[in-house]
Amino acid sequence: MLYYLFTYLREHFGLFGAGVFYYITFRAAMAIILSLVITLLWGKRLISYLQRKQIGETVRDLGLEGEKTKKGTPTMGGIIIISAILIPTLLFARITNVYIILMLVSTVWLGLVGFIDDYIKVFRKNKEGLAGRFKILGQVGLGIIVGTTMYYNQNVVVTREVVKGQPTVYNSTEKVVSGPYTRKDENGQLHEYVRMKSATTTIPFIKTHELSYAQIGGIFGEKAMAVATPLIYILFVIFIIVAVSNGANITDGIDGLATGTSAIAGICIGVFAYLSGNFIFADYLNIMHIPNLAELAIFTGAFIGACVGFLWYNAYPAQVFMGDTGSLALGGIIASLAIIVRKELLIPIICGIFLVESLSVMIQVWYFNRTYKKYGEGRRIFLMSPLHHHYQKLGYHESKIVTRFWIVGIILAILSIVTLKLQ
Repeated sequence: MLYYLFTYLREHFGLFGAGVFYYITFRAAMAIILSLVITLLWGKRLISYLQRKQIGETVRDLGLEGEKTKKGTPTMGGIIIISAILIPTLLFARITNVYIILMLVSTVWLGLVGFIDDYIKVFRKNKEGLAGRFKILGQVGLGIIVGTTMYYNQNVVVTREVVKGQPTVYNSTEKVVSGPYTRKDENGQLHEYVRMKSATTTIPFIKTHELSYAQIGGIFGEKAMAVATPLIYILFVIFIIVAVSNGANITDGIDGLATGTSAIAGICIGVFAYLSGNFIFADYLNIMHIPNLAELAIFTGAFIGACVGFLWYNAYPAQVFMGDTGSLALGGIIASLAIIVRKELLIPIICGIFLVESLSVMIQVWYFNRTYKKYGEGRRIFLMSPLHHHYQKLGYHESKIVTRFWIVGIILAILSIVTLKLQ
């Protein structure tokens, strides 16, 4: 909103300094600062309110050290995170941008699903919360919204260079939307570019680093490609959102783990968004240029600031828990961002902590059921799952577990960013 206001004031009244709002870096910085202020100041008041209303966490007896001290800790703190994301984004971003709209919808959508789950647990005193099938239904619904928007919206385009003697459109699912545009390179030579609809993603560590979903759809034949490609794409988007959202939810088991891990992933994806959205950087790094994508730097700035600010109260010993209101939203946001930036194949690295935590649960359940059928008693690979509880059972203090998981997350984020040059 402020972007449009200051643009109007500059164009009509020549307001001095209003032009600074043209710069994405300035607005992203302001989004980070404001989100920190919201979480630090309003967060304290909300925590006090939750304490007065006795909206506290019900802790299951898992036999873990220190878990009894967490009983009664205010939950539903994800409201703080969501507010600190939405307010700065609405103020500083160009809210007509399709990617900003998509991220606002993703944040509110899964935040609402998580809020309903927390409400049932806290106010209805039902420890099970929202039935699992309804959570999945909510995640699938978001996947359909994100997938169809990314595939069909005419403002979701990529830039491709026009090379003489080579086709610009490679299959029947692609089409040129606008162009050609000419730009000079550093040597003064002219190059032509077009903007086009293309369901493509980037392949890490591969020199020819673009993969078209039409190549997968083409398995069913040229005639079926036009139907199969969007279906495959949307199903893949649904899978990613469900997997990452549930991964974040599983990871949110000890103080500060999911919040810090999400902040690290947000920084990583924010770098990708800014570089891919800037033609000069994208051309220099030889990566896919996605017009209007750089605006997502404002959203990711607010996201990072919200996570870091929430850590002030969520770090050990936690004064508030985010609940499913926060964890489902954080996972959905990270998944949607990765899809929009077209780095979905990097998710196993960027969200490596979420992946390992989820796998530890699946492996534990599979092995328990297998050994139960074979020996008449269930056996375990881990002392407890998810993985962070395994280390707690080994006697590690949770603050040490969280710190080491963060370190691994930082290493994975660096490795992800390094893929920009490892092609």
